[in-house]
Amino acid sequence: MAVPGYEKFMLPMMEIVSDQREHAVSEVRDKLAEYFQLTEEDLRELLSSGKQTVFHNRVGWAKTYLQKAKLLESLRRGYFQITKRGLEVLKEKPQEIDRKYLEQFNEFREFVGLTDNTSIADTLPDNKEKTPLEVLEAAFEEIEQMLVTEILEKLQKGSPSFFERLVVDLLLKMGYGGSRADAGHAIGKSGDEGIDGIIKEDKLGLDIIYIQAKRWQNPVGRPEIQKFVGALVGQRAKKGVFITTSTFTKEAVAYAESIENKVVLIDSYQLAKYMIQHNLGVSTSEVYEVKSIDTDYFEE
Repeated sequence: MAVPGYEKFMLPMMEIVSDQREHAVSEVRDKLAEYFQLTEEDLRELLSSGKQTVFHNRVGWAKTYLQKAKLLESLRRGYFQITKRGLEVLKEKPQEIDRKYLEQFNEFREFVGLTDNTSIADTLPDNKEKTPLEVLEAAFEEIEQMLVTEILEKLQKGSPSFFERLVVDLLLKMGYGGSRADAGHAIGKSGDEGIDGIIKEDKLGLDIIYIQAKRWQNPVGRPEIQKFVGALVGQRAKKGVFITTSTFTKEAVAYAESIENKVVLIDSYQLAKYMIQHNLGVSTSEVYEVKSIDTDYFEE
């Protein structure tokens, strides 16, 4: 099964520590994974950021909410136990513990910013699966996807020569050597046999990467890749990058993967993502820092 929503972890977590002993966080995670019969694939699933697993994130938020409601407490790093209030809650035999249930405790209401006249539904997303961090990442992805669409629209309206320059600028920003002048001297050169630009692989120029840039709307097929590879052979080159504002056919991708020459294919979506990642043609409009506690600082 997929990793449950973080609220689903709350009641089982309380039951696991109901013996009133201190339990290691890692121990409780293992027992929760067993309780929900999660597979290794489930446990390895990452958040969009790739920095944490979905399982660890959701268990962590469940524990945080229960602690803020004073149902659990942590007396030392990496361990926690049930409180007297937590034992009283279990005696009531609730069918489920979720954010709405925790609203009855003033400490939790204060934590999530509730006033006397507001409910949890007024302040938190109507989503019983995702944690606040997951909601934030999902919103970030949606904003970035809109930016990708805008970038692609701009690229389609630009001239072929502008697109060729943009490709070289991107490779330079990605850390490849040489300079804009070094890379640009092959652009637009007559008789280039399908080569739109060249760039040094490193600052010493120990190897050269040849560039083909196609501002197309239709998918790029195998014949175009074959022509590019032929141009590489004519230059006695072994490495090339083929970038397009469209996509590549399956045959084109399969051919590029089967040849001895190293040819990297970058389609429109990956191109836009690289531009965002390396701040080419985009600027930062807002910055929101998500911070966590530095536990080392508070250790005496």
